[in-house]
Amino acid sequence: MYDELFAAWRFEVENDELGRLPTDFYARVADYVRRIKEESRMLDKKAVKAGLLAHELTHVQRIVDELVWTRYRKLVKLLTENQKVPSDLLAAEEAELCAGFLSFVDAYQSFAKKFLQGQVSEVVAAKAATVHKRVTLRFLKAIPAVVGVDMKTYGPFSAEDVGSVPVENAKLLVKRGLAEAVEVS
Repeated sequence: MYDELFAAWRFEVENDELGRLPTDFYARVADYVRRIKEESRMLDKKAVKAGLLAHELTHVQRIVDELVWTRYRKLVKLLTENQKVPSDLLAAEEAELCAGFLSFVDAYQSFAKKFLQGQVSEVVAAKAATVHKRVTLRFLKAIPAVVGVDMKTYGPFSAEDVGSVPVENAKLLVKRGLAEAVEVS
């Protein structure tokens, strides 16, 4: 596995284009690292083999780190330049991550297009229209100030205080036995 990892790393650092990785590459590298760690755990720390395994693990981790970040930079460059990323070059994990990035790029381009036409994003408009309903509570115990789901600060409250908080926060306070709902008529 070391030779395959080293070859992949070498290709990525020496070339501008993205290299080909088998779909199970990262899974096999993770298994390789796990096996090195397990084997070194079973050895006496003063043994020569333990020292060699520790050195190998350090070297492998350095190679993996540089390989991953080099490929990341290449993939981001391709994606931000709207170039098609050949899926046959990607490991399974990279293909999954790129698909998520592409959906973000598509959504952002759609947002920009609508914005330039004078339209507001439905998501932003829906969030702006969201009103957090509030519930009146009688506090059974003293609690410090809390930040509500609406990002406003409520409290602090002393025992027997009555206050109004968003429904989502009220449910949690009641569930924890810190307050009880008050019916207002």
